Amino acid sequence: MSIALVILAAGKGTRMNSDQPKVLHQIANAPMLVHAMQSGAVLEPARTIIVAGHGFDAVKASVEAYDPEATVVLQEEQKGTAHAVDAARAALEDFEGDVIVLFGDTPFVQPETLERMAAARQDNAVVVLGFEAADPGKYGRLVMQGDSLEAIIEFADATDEQRAITFCNSGVMLVEKSALFSMIDAVEANNAQDEYYLTDIVGIARERGLSVTAVACDEAETLGINSRLHLAQAEAVFQSRARTELMEMGVTLQQPDTVMLSYDTVIGRDTVIEPNVYFGPGVTIESGAHIRAFSHLEGCHVSRGGIVGPYARLRPGAELAEDARIGNFVEIKNATLDAGAKVNHLTYIGDASVGAASNIGAGTITCNYDGVMKHKTTIGANAFIGSNTMLVAPVTVGDGAMTASGSVITKDVPSEALALARAEQVNKPGLARKLFELLKSKKAKRDMEAK
Repeated sequence: MSIALVILAAGKGTRMNSDQPKVLHQIANAPMLVHAMQSGAVLEPARTIIVAGHGFDAVKASVEAYDPEATVVLQEEQKGTAHAVDAARAALEDFEGDVIVLFGDTPFVQPETLERMAAARQDNAVVVLGFEAADPGKYGRLVMQGDSLEAIIEFADATDEQRAITFCNSGVMLVEKSALFSMIDAVEANNAQDEYYLTDIVGIARERGLSVTAVACDEAETLGINSRLHLAQAEAVFQSRARTELMEMGVTLQQPDTVMLSYDTVIGRDTVIEPNVYFGPGVTIESGAHIRAFSHLEGCHVSRGGIVGPYARLRPGAELAEDARIGNFVEIKNATLDAGAKVNHLTYIGDASVGAASNIGAGTITCNYDGVMKHKTTIGANAFIGSNTMLVAPVTVGDGAMTASGSVITKDVPSEALALARAEQVNKPGLARKLFELLKSKKAKRDMEAK
């Protein structure tokens, strides 16, 4: 049966103390809302509906950047969770199937949990996600009778016996669309907050003779984010889980707690990651690579056998072919390095291509920006770029060519040619001694005046 994903993301998040909508605060370099969308994507939803309110335009832009096919609808007033789901009614008017309701500030519900909910829906009209709470606090309690969910009791309304229940409500639900909106129509705002609660549909379903059940998940999956402290805790949860998954897949993390990963980081088996490496978004590392300590990577691709760092920076558009080597204090941006190319020391390569087996000497800079536009540098295969060469783009260095150290290259260098582009050295006999004597005299005079 088709399924629609509805994610509630209209809250302001006052406790975040921020001008930004709560669901756009980032975990692992992606808005927490995107994490919720990723979780729901495992069900291959035919529709994805985001219910937004505060900061609607910003939320809409973020959603469309991640999934242009998703629909963002406006909840003008925030009058409870049932009211929020009802805001998606028009967007689902021609949809037939199930609806799963997630929350944009609860980003860690795992794909396998949602799959178990979908399986349970085959035999039940309503499926609720619950968790065993270490400290149930003021969570709503799930009252079970065998596999049947009899009621969701809010803490304020619970008896002492019901408050002793540790199986608690996450808010996540899976319901057939027609039944969902029919039951929402029956929800009343008869509570102190004068709000319409989605949890009330459990009682309505029972009154209508429909079967209701609950699926259990780990409490960590239901972590809701309402403050900066919660955000930091969520980051720690994500990083711990992501590091563990990488190591289980055959990646060596020499000091796992110091490696920071993004929501979309991909690293192949038998890769070694040294301490204090940061992965920004859009990084793919193939098998058998080696990322050395204190390197920063984002928007880049490192092929099999590549070596990066220590203290290297790969910026968006950096593409390293097999066995390419990037050394200490090297920055690569929007550039391709073919197989076996080496850039080992103190170098900037931007808007460039470097051919196979070429060697770039220390202190080389591709001068790619003229103050208005960027220009490309092309270096052929088996070239040798001498230390402290300035390559003023646009410029091409041919296959097997060489530049002399300290050269400023402003013209193309033919294949197998040697380019020398520096002023002729002139030696002035005895002038160094005279200059030193003059300078020492000036220093002595200054020191005397200072007394």
